[in-house]
Formats: sequence, structure tokens, C-alpha cells
Amino acid sequence: MSRTDALELEYVKLWQQCQINPSAVNDVKFYADKIQQHQAIYESVSDITGVPWYVIAVIHGLESTFNFKTHLHNGDPLTARTVGEPAGRPEQGNPPFTWNESAIDALIYDRATGVKFWTLANTLKFLEGYNGWGYRIGKGRNTTPPCRSPYIYSHTNHYIKGKYTA
Repeated sequence: MSRTDALELEYVKLWQQCQINPSAVNDVKFYADKIQQHQAIYESVSDITGVPWYVIAVIHGLESTFNFKTHLHNGDPLTARTVGEPAGRPEQGNPPFTWNESAIDALIYDRATGVKFWTLANTLKFLEGYNGWGYRIGKGRNTTPPCRSPYIYSHTNHYIKGKYTA
């Protein structure tokens, strides 16, 4: 079995076993309500980029808690180019940027527009990669149980603790 196949199987298996922690039900409901409330905005960016609207919504929630005054890239204010990683985005145009302009730039920059098939496994792999592979290839890989990425497992039975802030 190839490394890619094993990774895809891992994502599907963890998804099938995933349970929301009872203490996090209200937080998950907050996220679901916000996503539904702003679905039309995410769909408008999806129509341009081909990235599923729900992927855009998840990134927006995790990067900036659904604040439409910040860059999808990293939550920096839209009044200037990004300062945090990745710095200097969007490269084209002049601030202040619209949320849609910045979101499209972020999705192009992070190669989301190049994903051909948004299967469950590909979606989870993309989302984990969007936040970085530190949990999979860094210190989290050698812990028991593994320290999984909060970007896709937070508030579930698959996430224990640990969060990179930079």
C-alpha cells in the first residue's frame, strides 16, 4: 500500500470514528450556525475558484472566527497586506481588500484551486496541510496517542491537546 493510500484510509477511518466531545457541542453548534448564516458568501467565492464552499467556510472559521474584516490567509486585517504567514498577500491590488478578493488570493496561493477531487480524504488532507504538517511530521507523530491537528480534529475524541501558534 502506498503512503498516499494509507493516509487516505487513515482520514476516512478517523472520520468514521469521530465523535464530538459532549463539552464542545455548543461550540460546534456555533460554528455550524455561522457557516450556514454565511453560506451564500462562501458559495460566491466557490463559484470563482472551484473550491467547495464548505471548505472555504471551515478555513474562515478556523483562521478568523468568521470575521469578514480579516484575510482568509491568516486572520490579519484586510486594511493592509498580510503580515503573518504568508506575508505580503495579496500581492496585487491595493488595500483595503474585500474579503472575497483576499479569499480568492488565499485559495490560489495555497493551491486549493488545483485540487481536482474533493473527496473526504482529500478535503481533510488539504485542511490539515493548510494549517501545516507539524502534528503529522513534527513532535506530535511520536506521542501516544498521536497529537493530532486541532485544525481538523479539535472538539472531537481524536484531539487531546497541543496547538502551534506560529
